[in-house]
Amino acid sequence: MAGMTLEQLKIFLAVAQHLHFTRAAEELYITQPAVSAAIHNLEQEYGVKLFHRIGRHIEIAEAGKLLQVEAQKILDQVSLTERGLRELNNLQRGELKLGSSLTIGNYWLPSKISDFKSQYPGIQIDCTLANAETICVGTAMGQFDLGLVEGDVKPALQNTLEYEIVGSDRLQIVVGQKHPWFEWGEVDLSQLTQTPWVMRVRESGTQQRFEEALQNWGINLSELNVILVFTSGEMAKAAVENGVGATGISELMVKKEIQLGTLRAIRVIDNREGKGAIAEIVRPFFKLKHRQRFQTALSKVFEQMLISSMLDGSYQHLSKSVI
Repeated sequence: MAGMTLEQLKIFLAVAQHLHFTRAAEELYITQPAVSAAIHNLEQEYGVKLFHRIGRHIEIAEAGKLLQVEAQKILDQVSLTERGLRELNNLQRGELKLGSSLTIGNYWLPSKISDFKSQYPGIQIDCTLANAETICVGTAMGQFDLGLVEGDVKPALQNTLEYEIVGSDRLQIVVGQKHPWFEWGEVDLSQLTQTPWVMRVRESGTQQRFEEALQNWGINLSELNVILVFTSGEMAKAAVENGVGATGISELMVKKEIQLGTLRAIRVIDNREGKGAIAEIVRPFFKLKHRQRFQTALSKVFEQMLISSMLDGSYQHLSKSVI
């Protein structure tokens, strides 16, 4: 018995993905007969049908569905092992896969990556940007070594993902020059329902934290006049800068515009029960990792750098109890 090979598993997975022998061959840069031979040899070796041939089309069989799941696990583990071996060179070579929500990835993370690259110039860093929910799911599925989000980790993923605060920022309510609040500089909580609002989609970590703050202030989102909803903070910022309503946004995103005077951050006064205190929205940045998956040496070093950076900075007041 010859047994299956990694090359056969790669070919099988390509066919299972495309359900087409020629397309699988094109993806792998091999000939179509080589693909057919690999699938035939697997089926002959184990006496099973991996695919049903129906005219000019194919469908994956029950044995194929089982092999598809297990083959992916095998190849993922091989990939991790190869990465681990490459790192046994004092981190002179290797790859780090990060997933980051948009605000963190665009404004907070680049300096951290630059610091890391200055110490380990031979390391390749692949960083995927998406909304917080996508990054959480991707980290749980093993697409990223580490995830970085400013939104909540859903209860369904909290047993899978380990999360820890590594930084923070503030959400600010900002308006453009044409908005009446621009001259005022501050409003009471009760006035938040008296202006149009530009919001982010619900999957956004910024939006999740903003809605949580509204609830803490005794304001239901349905009470606000939401006129626009965007997938990106840049779009929301541009709309408000052009005179459309108000928005809650990261201070990291509007620092330049506030300095230039095209946007103004509005203080919110908590006037409930005569308090008169400034209502602030401080949100944590979370580092995510899978609780059980193998962690590469690179990800451990990068993780420790993030934690050290937090301890050296101004985030000690935050704790895991924020979630």
